[in-house]
Amino acid sequence: MTERPIRVAIVDDQELIRTGFALILNTAAGDRGFEVVGQAGDGQEALDLLASLEAEGRVPDVVLMDVRMPGMNGIEATGLVARRFPGVRVIVLTTFDLDEYAVEAIEAGASGFLLKDARAAELVAAVRAVADGDAVMAPSVTQRLLVRLAESRPVNGRDGRDGTAADGAGGASGTDPAARGSVVLEELTDREQEVFGLIAEGLSNAEIGERLFLSESTVKTHVGRVLTKLGLRDRVHAVILAYEAGLR
Repeated sequence: MTERPIRVAIVDDQELIRTGFALILNTAAGDRGFEVVGQAGDGQEALDLLASLEAEGRVPDVVLMDVRMPGMNGIEATGLVARRFPGVRVIVLTTFDLDEYAVEAIEAGASGFLLKDARAAELVAAVRAVADGDAVMAPSVTQRLLVRLAESRPVNGRDGRDGTAADGAGGASGTDPAARGSVVLEELTDREQEVFGLIAEGLSNAEIGERLFLSESTVKTHVGRVLTKLGLRDRVHAVILAYEAGLR
């Protein structure tokens, strides 16, 4: 049975950009294609679109979300998408590699951060990765962005979407990073701790598999368990938690 295409919604206030992204995705080669199920020009339009698509049973797997838009911007929209449509993943798009708005959007629950000048192949790969439950970050900003996110977080944990504490990840209190790190690691088996450490280094599933001599499918299973046990939305927030807990 052929797997259905990855459903994508594109949110940007510039029609030309929306059209360009749709063209790239609709013509992308690969075993699993894409279906652009809708476009919106601002955050409120995006939420209305998702509600309509949900009613039709065609909710997107991934939303490409611009940050700076009139009306409801990408930050607020991302947070609302994360809460109202938990199965939908958001990739934040921005022109600036250190856009403060993009930092806030990642904190709100986005699963990725991509610059608008990314190559077509990078966009396609990013959407596929996020649809598969992975997360993506623009290489030029990954380390700086994660450090800034970690520094901006409160002492206690959060659930990776709206800043509330999560069971496991949010159980450590106080300002001692070692204590927080100990509580985080107690939630995980030895193998899961190894995987978590490599996620925190920014390694992909394939790279983790090579490091630990595991198949990529086995790594994916371990990653899923780590995220579930720590109450995290995706890998981006696993890395953030590692910084918060003093494990990076």
